[in-house]
Amino acid sequence: MVAIFRQTAAAPGIRRRRDADMKPSAIASTAAHEAGMRAEADLVDAVRGGDGGAFDELVGRHMRRAFAVAYRLLGQRQDAEDVVQDAFIAALVKIETFDRSRPFGPWLLRIVANRAINVRRARTLRHAEPIPVSAASGGESPAEAAERSERRAALQRALAQLPDQQRWIVELFEIDGFTGPEIAEMLDLADGTVRWHLHAARQTLRAALGPFATRTS
Repeated sequence: MVAIFRQTAAAPGIRRRRDADMKPSAIASTAAHEAGMRAEADLVDAVRGGDGGAFDELVGRHMRRAFAVAYRLLGQRQDAEDVVQDAFIAALVKIETFDRSRPFGPWLLRIVANRAINVRRARTLRHAEPIPVSAASGGESPAEAAERSERRAALQRALAQLPDQQRWIVELFEIDGFTGPEIAEMLDLADGTVRWHLHAARQTLRAALGPFATRTS
């Protein structure tokens, strides 16, 4: 089942260990993360001081992921764009409440997610656009193309049968590459709740796509 989704590059967070016990690459990654947090904290301070350019930089850093969250929750490009614009304005208004000792991204994405969920509840949305899939290779046979199309349709049907929150979580994780803790933060859920929803969704999808696994085994 996982092969049907786009693979994610997200990896589990690095456990806190003494530097002496960490690999050089892990130390470098941690240092880069901390440097990034400091840089964003400085940008937040500049925004609080009235620097519009600093806010533009924050927007640029997080626009892609903010749109991914809004689109995943709403399923409509125009609705997602509207929500992201509103969320950035709300973030600017609320910037004084942001705790600069924490990462800016999760704080912003929670605002995006909350607004997207509210819009979804308030509107009757058009049918969601299908989840994009990568194009077939040039050497794909007609039979392979037909099976891929059938498999995609089966996946769409299986996803549509999941509860909304469960579908959002599995799509944000498997397709958009967000980590479990990031999803928990933006949807205001416990990490364990997100893991449970991922497990339950995967069980449902695996059962729905079982015939395709049988064909290729």
